Amino acid sequence: PLPPYIKECLENSSRYQTVFSEINWSVAAPTAGLHFTEELLEKLEKKWVKIEKVLLHVWLGTFKWVETENILEHKMHSEFAEIEEETAIRLNKYKKEWKRIIAVGTTSVRTLESFWNSDNTLSFGSKETDIFIYPWYTWKFVDSIITNFHLPKSTLLMLISSFAWKEKVDEAYKYAVENEFRFFSFWDAMWIK
Repeated sequence: PLPPYIKECLENSSRYQTVFSEINWSVAAPTAGLHFTEELLEKLEKKWVKIEKVLLHVWLGTFKWVETENILEHKMHSEFAEIEEETAIRLNKYKKEWKRIIAVGTTSVRTLESFWNSDNTLSFGSKETDIFIYPWYTWKFVDSIITNFHLPKSTLLMLISSFAWKEKVDEAYKYAVENEFRFFSFWDAMWIK
């Protein structure tokens, strides 16, 4: 479905869809993926970038504000996630070879971190995840993230703030506002490493 901030009627409904999409269940497109095209993926693969797909169905809880003063009291929503066995095997191999794992979007981050095992490998299969990632989280599998700018009081902003110090995130947001970046879905991607 289209988010409420897109006012125009889209003649081609696939225009608001990621190139990664294969299954229709999410209540919203994982918007970080909107920055990628088939052409860009081909260019990345020519530069030896390996592209792997994981699955997380975005539910309405993604858009729920954190309303508690203490974030530890926030009840994180649950979403269905899945990693295929072959994908987990390849991702574990990359990690063992010290290759960088760059997740595209908070949905990919939540999926990968949810399937991490204490032996430093990813498992495979499907499950519901209610992982809540916020500052001071100890990263287990993901090394960096490509994502959008997220709204205040959102769990998504807390997740990206766990990659960088709050001051760095505040600095990036200040720069984005001063330079009139378009927030939400389009033209506002950032790479946090």
